[in-house]
This record gives sequence, C-alpha cells and structure tokens, in this order.
Amino acid sequence: MPHVITNRVRLSRRALLKGLTAAGNAVLVGLPPLVSMYNSHGTAYAAGAKPIETRFVLWFNGNGIPERYWIPAEEGSDYKMTPCLSPLAAFRQDFHVLSGVDNAASAGQGNGHTNSMSGLMTGTNFTGRGPSGPSVDQVIANKIGGDSRFRSLQIGVAQESFGESMQRNMSWAGFERALPPEMIPHRLFDRLFGAREEGWVNRKRSILDAVSTDATALKKKLPGDDQNRVEEHLSGIRDLERSIAALPEEYRKVDAPDFDGDMKDWPRIAKLQSDLLVQALATRQTRVASYMLTKCQSISRFPWLGYTSARHHDYTHAEGRVSGADGAEGQRVLRDICKWHVEEFAYLVAKLKSIPEGDGSVFDRTALIFVHEHAEANPHKNSGLAMLVAGGVGKMAKGRHTRVTGTSGDVYLTVADEIVQAGIGKFPTASKKISSLLA
Repeated sequence: MPHVITNRVRLSRRALLKGLTAAGNAVLVGLPPLVSMYNSHGTAYAAGAKPIETRFVLWFNGNGIPERYWIPAEEGSDYKMTPCLSPLAAFRQDFHVLSGVDNAASAGQGNGHTNSMSGLMTGTNFTGRGPSGPSVDQVIANKIGGDSRFRSLQIGVAQESFGESMQRNMSWAGFERALPPEMIPHRLFDRLFGAREEGWVNRKRSILDAVSTDATALKKKLPGDDQNRVEEHLSGIRDLERSIAALPEEYRKVDAPDFDGDMKDWPRIAKLQSDLLVQALATRQTRVASYMLTKCQSISRFPWLGYTSARHHDYTHAEGRVSGADGAEGQRVLRDICKWHVEEFAYLVAKLKSIPEGDGSVFDRTALIFVHEHAEANPHKNSGLAMLVAGGVGKMAKGRHTRVTGTSGDVYLTVADEIVQAGIGKFPTASKKISSLLA
C-alpha cells in the first residue's frame, strides 16, 4: 500500500451497495478492495483479522499449439520469450512456463478432442457423453467457494455451438452435469449486478441509478483515498454498461450450430468478459472461475488476424483447403492464433494487477492456470503439454520455464493445495506435487 492509515473506520469486506430498480427489483453492487477493509498493514481483514482469501482461475483455449513457436528452447529464468508468449513479456516475473506435462486420462473413446478435453479438465476418461467426474475448478470451488455469492463462475467468449457437450463445456459438476459458460456479456453483466428488467436490459438506464443513494452515504464515511477508489469503481461499471450497450444486436444471441458466418469480433467480447470477471473477483462475489476463450475443437474464424478462408480446426489439419499445421504456412497461422490467445490472457493479468488489494493487488492473491487442449495441434498430442501458471500468491515460483515430468493432475493438485490452499487432497491422475512450481 502507498501509505498506512490507522485512524479510520474499518469497513467489512462483505459490504455492498444496495438499491431497488423502478420495478422494485433488488440491485447489488459489490465494492472494490478498500484500504478501510484491511488492518493497518494491509495483510489481513480488519474485521476478525482473517487473512485475505486466494482465488483460482482456469483458462482454456481450444485445439493445440505450434510447439516451436510456443515452448521456449531454454529452461530456467533466462529463457528466450517465444513469439506466442511475447504478449506476456511485460509480466515475465509473474508467471511460470511449464512444458512436458502429460494428459494421462486422454486415452479411450472419443474423436481425439472429446477424450482430450475430458482428461484435461477432470482427469477422467470420456464416457461417450461426458467426463466421469468433476472438473478441477469445481473440485476447488467445492472447498473454497461456499462463502461467496457465486460458488464459481463459468465464462466463455467464442459462441461456437458446434459439437457435443464435451466440446462446448469446460466446467463439470460431475458425470453428465455440464456447467455451460456464459458467453453473452449482457447476460453476465445482469447476473453479476441483479434482476433483469426492460430499461436495464436495453441500457436506457444505469444500474448505478438504483444504488446512488447508498453510494453517496457510504462515500461520506470514507477517507479520501477510499472515496476515490469507490468513484473509480463505479465509473468502471458505467463504462462496462456503455461498452455492452454499444455491441451490435447480433451479439445478444448465440448462432445456430449450422451457421457458417462466425465473423464476430471475439477480441472485443473477450475484453468485456475479462472486465466482468475482474469485477466479480475484486468485489468478492466469487473466488473460482473458468474462462473458455474458444471451444474444444474450436471452429472460430479470425478476421482480426486476416484468417477467414477457414476455421481454427481446419488450420490445425490439412483438410484440403488450407496448409496443415505441419507445413510452414500452417505453423505460422497457428502461431498467430495462439499469440492472440496469450494476448487476451495478458489483458486479464493486467486488469487484475491494476486493482489494489491490501498490501498488494487482486492479482497478488489469484492463481491462474492457462491450458490448451493439446500440445502439437495436428497429431492431437496429449503428452508434453505446455501450461502457464500465473499469479502473485506467495508460494508460487515464477519467472521461469521448467520441463517437468508429471501430469496435468499433478499441476492442479500442486496449485490447489500448495498455492491456493484449497485442501482438495487428491485429484485423478495426480500422484505427486510439482516441486519446481513452489518458491
């Protein structure tokens, strides 16, 4: 914290701005982390001296990677930043690159994508209808999510309705219990801030109108630094409202499975969804989230990259229309697509780092895992996966690339229990902790 003020009214971290819409529906607006919520050192909550909670985010990108452009050749802290990882260069000391990770539950039935997805998310085999157990985010949410307004959030971006449930969902409560991601920013906004009604849905009025009286009363009680944080927070919410209202009408719905256009501006949607996720994490509405940038076996197009002649999955194979992933042209296309994946992840990291919390930032108490469906894309490779583990949680080793011998389950168990302190105890395919992840 830039300074410590001990002579102030201490505010509960659970404090909310409350109000009613014109139709009498309740509106709840969470507050950002305020200096008044913490002890004089910013290391614990003022109310009850409880430690500041950790959070967990699982980020998923469909299809695989071009390993030569993604995985660093060097290990250790002096590795050379690869083209795909370059958007994270400014945050080099905030994440750990892992390679050599195995998806040990990817064998068995499936089309090369569904079985990989099941093993990667849940550590269990694909049954033909879904995984055999819950996904890692839900295992963690079962331990730490019960004290939040939302036990967990599922967020998506690319609105692909192609394929089976296994391809469209990354979060699972259990066998045949998919938790679909919310892909429409309008709906996610309304879920976070309260009941829907016509004036609000059409953005003719602001939700802030409903809580203005409560906000004014609160600010009068706060010192200047916290007043400024509240004002910045409310301004950010209003900016989100305006940005969502400015989306074209077609962004309010998910297209039918046979729709072949798919030329939407997914980077624009991704940033709105990330902004909303940061709102939820910073205001303590949830501690666990999954983020599905593109779907399993993704069929997105990429007009902002200049790749519109085929879909993502086509670019990973020859398919008779484009150069396959093993060719030089195909590898360059996948390089650019995977670099965009990392750009969006870097945006989320930057937003989390921008919000002060106690003696650090929201990022400092968040653990994030970034995964791809496969390692090398064309052969559907399930061994030697690359992952990113990011966050500021104290026990995490960062600023390095490490080739590990272990499974995705080992990574999840290490992060869940040693870094997030969720106490899950075990996870399918996990047999050990990854010691190189720990500081």
